[in-house]
Amino acid sequence: MRSFGFVAAGLIKYRGSHCSAVAGRLGTDMCKEPKTKLLRLYPPTSNGPTVHQETQTVRSKNDSEVLSCTVKALKDGHIVAVPTDTIYGLACLAQNSEAVKKIYEVKERNGQKPLAICVGEIQDIYQYCKVKVKEGLLGDLLPGPVTLVFERSGKLNTNLNPFTSLVGVRIPDHAFMRRLCQMCGEPLALTSANISSTTSTVEVHEFQELWSKLAVVVDGGPIGDETRQGSTVIDLSVPGKYRVIRPGCALSATLDVLEHKYGLSENSKEE
Repeated sequence: MRSFGFVAAGLIKYRGSHCSAVAGRLGTDMCKEPKTKLLRLYPPTSNGPTVHQETQTVRSKNDSEVLSCTVKALKDGHIVAVPTDTIYGLACLAQNSEAVKKIYEVKERNGQKPLAICVGEIQDIYQYCKVKVKEGLLGDLLPGPVTLVFERSGKLNTNLNPFTSLVGVRIPDHAFMRRLCQMCGEPLALTSANISSTTSTVEVHEFQELWSKLAVVVDGGPIGDETRQGSTVIDLSVPGKYRVIRPGCALSATLDVLEHKYGLSENSKEE
């Protein structure tokens, strides 16, 4: 898992006394709109264990503050922009129907296109999906740049993708995202941070036209996947079979695991 530290570089007028206190203490930079706040992550440190204790303490304190503000925004039903291990994403609580509706509006997304969910741990997948593969397979692919599609369980919000019995699930290989899911205690609905049918984004300024519609923009710096392909999406809802829905950025490595280690064969049929 990647190490991470971050500082609130800009916190704008926002609901909640805790976040307001952080704003007064840590930030002066501003997003364009008064109800949007920009939180900037520290880049990962290059000198590992040799980081001074004082610096590490500051990073740890900021970790908690930024996470707390982002969690609060999500719990209040807002949409946030977050970095992942592939591209920037828009997220909301998957169990909140109004927030799900809002994320479609922000993205101008076709209502018949599904949203994936994002969780923090492999065991969380079993709550919201009917898993028909070995747990070892999940561990070989996740966390990572892969979205696995399963039959949804009854615990998942029926207003999330009501037109399909399937749902894609992600665990990004990104420490901030995993911790965010863990602190929320429920899945996030996750989609790319861009207007539908436009280019995926790897820096926050690339989707600046959306900032005014978001409660929080978490700036994790440039994301390394310059291909902008997003995650590889694989349907594993049929026992013993797999189907490639989107090649994405990790297709070759994913197919190697599915075919050579677990003996799955390709299923060309669509739902």
